[in-house]
Parts: sequence; C-alpha cells; structure tokens
Amino acid sequence: MVKSITFLINTIILWSLFSALALGENKNLQQMDRFPPSPLEVTTDDPLVRSSVKQQPLTAEELVKLETDLDRLNQQATSKFQEGDKQNALDIWNRELRLRRFLGLQSEVEALSRVGEITWRENEGRQVIYITQRLQSIDKQMITEKNTNLQLWQSLAQAYQKIRVPKLAILAYEQVLSLVKQQKNIDAEIDTLTVIGNLHLSRFNYSQAATTYQQLLNIAISRSDKIQEVEYLQELIYIYNRGEKRQKAIKVLSQLATIYRRNNNVYALLPLKIAIAENYQSLAQENPKFLQSALNNYQEAYVTAWNSKSYVFASEALQKLTELYRDQNQIDEAIQTSQILLETQTLTNNSYGLMQAYDQIGQLYLEKQDNQKALLAFQNGLEIATKIQYQEEYFTQKVGSLSNNKP
Repeated sequence: MVKSITFLINTIILWSLFSALALGENKNLQQMDRFPPSPLEVTTDDPLVRSSVKQQPLTAEELVKLETDLDRLNQQATSKFQEGDKQNALDIWNRELRLRRFLGLQSEVEALSRVGEITWRENEGRQVIYITQRLQSIDKQMITEKNTNLQLWQSLAQAYQKIRVPKLAILAYEQVLSLVKQQKNIDAEIDTLTVIGNLHLSRFNYSQAATTYQQLLNIAISRSDKIQEVEYLQELIYIYNRGEKRQKAIKVLSQLATIYRRNNNVYALLPLKIAIAENYQSLAQENPKFLQSALNNYQEAYVTAWNSKSYVFASEALQKLTELYRDQNQIDEAIQTSQILLETQTLTNNSYGLMQAYDQIGQLYLEKQDNQKALLAFQNGLEIATKIQYQEEYFTQKVGSLSNNKP
C-alpha cells in the first residue's frame, strides 16, 4: 500500500510542478487567438521542397532526402538553442516543423512533441502555444476523419503530456482507450487507464480518477488478479480520502478488509479497521447516526489487536475511542477506556504513552470535578515524567495546583 500510494504522491508532485499551465489551461487555450499568426502556418515555398509539390507529390526518394534534411535542421536548432541563440533556434525548428507535414502526421506529431517538450521546459510560452494550436488542428482532423491509427493517437496524447496540457491529453488517451478495447488488448487497456487515472489526479479531479480506477479494479476482478485487485483498492482508498468521499472510502476499505480477513492478515487488517472508524467519526460530525458505527469499529479494532497481541494498534484504537467518548461528553466511558489503555501501554513498555494516558485520565477526572482522582492520575504521570525527564514541569504544576486546593 505504501509503495502504491507513494507512486501516486510522486505523480501528483511531478504534475504540480507544472500546475501553472495545467490550472490555467482553459484560459490559455481560449487566449491562443490573441497571439500573432503562428509561424507553423506560414505557406511560402521552401527551397528544401520543389515548388511543384502541389501538382505532383514528393517521390519516395525525395521524402527520404527531405527527412535527412529535416533531421539536420533539428541538429542545427538544438546547437543554437544550447548556445543561447534561442530566437534563431526557434526559427529553424519552426521551419523544420512546417516541412514535417510532407512526411505525414506521425512524423509531424513526434517532432511537435520533441520541440514542445524543450520549449516548455525552457519557458518559451509563445512557442508552446503555437505547438498546442497545431496539435489541436491535427486532433480535430483525426476526429473528423475518424482516424483509427493507434500509434498516431498515442503519439498525440504523449505530445499533449509533454507540453503539460493534461485536459487535452486525457481526451486523446480516451481515443487510444477506445481503440485498444476494440482490439481486445487488455494489457494496453490497463496501461491506458492507468495513465488516464494519473492525469485526472494531476488535475485534482478525484471523481474522474475514481471512475478510472474503478474500471481498473473491475478488470482485475474479472481476471482474478488478486495482487492488482488489492493495489487498485488501495488507490481508490487514497483517492476517496483525498476527495473527502467518506462513505465511498468506507465501502472500499471494507472490501479490502474482507480480503485481509480472508487471508488472516491481521497486521494489514488493523489499520483498515481504524481507518473505517475514523471515516465514520468524520461523517458523525454532520450526521450523528454514524456515531455508533465509529464506536463499533474502534472497539472491533481494539479487540482484534488485543487478541493478536498487536498492542501498538490496540493502543491507537483505544486512544481514538477515548477521544471520541470525550467529544460526546461520555466521560465515564472515556475514563474506562483510558484505564484499559494504561494496561496496554504497560504491555508495550511505552513510558511516554503511559504518561500521556495518566494525563488524559487526570483531565477527564477534572471534567467530572473529581479532584482527588485527578490528583492521583497526575502524580502517577509525574512519576513517569521524572523517570524519562520529560514534561516534569507540566505534571509538577498540575500536582501542585490540585494539592493546594485540597479541602
């Protein structure tokens, strides 16, 4: 689970670096027409292509020669760009990109992608706009012609990715997805859905990301791929938590918990039970009907942890259960739970946790105005604080204050 979530986090961080364009992409796309005419749309003759090309297409031999010439132009532009002569480099690249059209859409899209990635990285915003415009024109042409060239759609989608326009990349990848489904290529379908899901996450579109990962989960289940099933459930948990979809998160957490319970994987099950309880607790803030479910799951987590001697998880469940009782002003129940927590912390030899539990009990007795029992709890806390040399002043003040107020 950690590996899977780490991957998603890294993906989001990577795309967040590009958020300035991503977040404003709708505005940028609308403002493209405000720029001067694109140099990629210049129609004057070029000495690398004979003037009669409109009447007679280039021969195979001429195309091979043109490709060699264009590769040479790319090398020249790259050298000038590296030398800092950016304007001349862009002029040469634009010439190359215009002429790439004679070699077909695949060659042109790959070149647009290559130059687009460089110019985006170097903050050449206007050039990126020109390249985006051209890619959109190709996109529109392909849709109009109902183009089914899978490689070309993949290249177009990747080009959009490289210039960091995830919204358009997603639309292109959806075309890819349609084609690989027609081919019944399940592996390619999984790869494409994964990319689409990550693109949705890059735009913080958790709803669409969840829909995509649900499709991946359905495929894993249909293939009886238990490893992938668990991974996609973990991804969905992360997505629903990020999108604050508590009830959906609970449903997926419960699915995963069932798998771990079936496999008798208690150590994986326990944090899920606590997470389910936490989600119910969040829901209970707006709807009290979820409160009992939160209490039940914390209690079940504690019992399961205790029976399996997983005292760290038992302590966590008890601590959260105590806090929940306290929030509901069920002070007696909170005290009782804290007393059990003391025993658990003792078994784990957790002096700090034991000290905190005594502090918590003292605070709870103060709320009941039972100063004598509060004093005893703080005295026990002070004894531990003195041993570990931590928070001694705090407990000393508590003990002193209550001792001075003795009747």
